[in-house]
Amino acid sequence: MTWLTWRQFRMPALSVFAGLIAIAVVLAITGPDLVGRTNFSDQDTLFTGTILALYLLPAVIGVFWGVPMITRELESGTHSLVWNQTVTRKRWLATKVGFGLLAAMVAAGLLGWAVSWWASPIDALSAVQTDRGTMSRMAPVVFGARGIVPIGYAAFALALGVAIGMLLRRTVAAMAVTLVTLVAVLLLVPNFVRPYLLPPQTETIAITGENITNITGDETGDILEIGMRHQAGAWVLANETVDPAGNVVSPLPDFVQTCVPRPSRDAGPPPHGSLEACMAQLGTHGYQQRLTYQPGSRFWPLQWLELALYLALTALLTWFCFRRLRHLS
Repeated sequence: MTWLTWRQFRMPALSVFAGLIAIAVVLAITGPDLVGRTNFSDQDTLFTGTILALYLLPAVIGVFWGVPMITRELESGTHSLVWNQTVTRKRWLATKVGFGLLAAMVAAGLLGWAVSWWASPIDALSAVQTDRGTMSRMAPVVFGARGIVPIGYAAFALALGVAIGMLLRRTVAAMAVTLVTLVAVLLLVPNFVRPYLLPPQTETIAITGENITNITGDETGDILEIGMRHQAGAWVLANETVDPAGNVVSPLPDFVQTCVPRPSRDAGPPPHGSLEACMAQLGTHGYQQRLTYQPGSRFWPLQWLELALYLALTALLTWFCFRRLRHLS
């Protein structure tokens, strides 16, 4: 059974691993050049490409490994032949899913390690500086492309593809549903689950002109909110202005709206110093800025917790597959 599984699985697996080797070669060539640098603007394309590759890998695994692994045999009827050759249903499914999960987790683990190694100088700089515009590894989109979390993504994607394939029993339809479901999960978890895997920290700081990093207004010119400088490397969940009673204020109070110098088309934007002086009035009136964030020191605890979450989902989907196996004919 193992030999048969390898024969059926070898071309998709070899194709993916060949692509991983090509990516690893590029990273190995360009990685050493990043050490000791403080400007990575010329590596923006490769930085974005590595993140994209780690999100595409689970999609490829789920759609092109997981779905055909079962539905191809169900559509052609070859599963009945195997079951009549002294191979039980459970052994048939366990061999296929076990082989696929092992290959998926190895592929994601290797790519995740290679990308984390390549990006380590960039991540190290973004962890200590907040004014260079580089996303830290705690940023939601970067977090999923670092460390050990990609292993969980790959395992979940494969189990999802197998489960949906067994449920729908149509390859093309199962591929589409698997892709949509996987994308939905990868969007929902960072926004609604990951922020609360560990209780976020809350900090209230004084508003000063020097600490203001951005001012956001609407089309009428009213200022809706301001942003304050935060802890380097942290994932900021909320950056809110609160009044003396602790209530969130948006838009900002009238005394700020009236003192903000309006830009002139001829003169350009107002002087930065006058904006700072205007915003500093918030502090004199008792307003403060409340930051809710996950500090950068929680990167690895959150990685382990999210990996455990996806492995638990993988185990649940695998259990469903074995339950579904009883209803296949």
